[in-house]
Amino acid sequence: MTETKSNPAAMRFAARRSIEQVEEGFDLAPKFDADGLLPVVTSDAASGEMLMHGYMNGEALRLTIETGEAHYYSRSRQVIWHKGATSGLVQKVVEMRIDDDQDSVWLRVDVAGGASCHVGYRSCFYRSVPLGPSQSGAVPRLQFEETEKVFDPKAVYGDAPNPTKL
Repeated sequence: MTETKSNPAAMRFAARRSIEQVEEGFDLAPKFDADGLLPVVTSDAASGEMLMHGYMNGEALRLTIETGEAHYYSRSRQVIWHKGATSGLVQKVVEMRIDDDQDSVWLRVDVAGGASCHVGYRSCFYRSVPLGPSQSGAVPRLQFEETEKVFDPKAVYGDAPNPTKL
């Protein structure tokens, strides 16, 4: 994961002054959570397939807007990362949307190399959860919807620490 720095004076967001301004106005006035983050869902621009979910802080949001490439905030490492800086699987933003109350972002992207998941699958959503009643309290067994990895994570990331935390 590569940390990215920006020029904090390069872009400002509007202050949130009224519900009308936030919901019906033209000002980008994002509402970050108590940790200073916005949730982000990312989908493939061509197919609509959900690729990943992540977070942005103000700097990651600015960098994404300024560069046209997805930047996220890693909660586990507490750094901004440019998606694909290490793997080459850069996400070129085709469209960025913000929801009605400006507290979450949707990115539609083209992905160089065709994958977005650090585990090697195309999408981070490579398993499905069975629906319906459980049998005597059994833990649901996930079903793999993607069975082939697009790349080998060991070859791409080497000995870099896994971002998944227990």
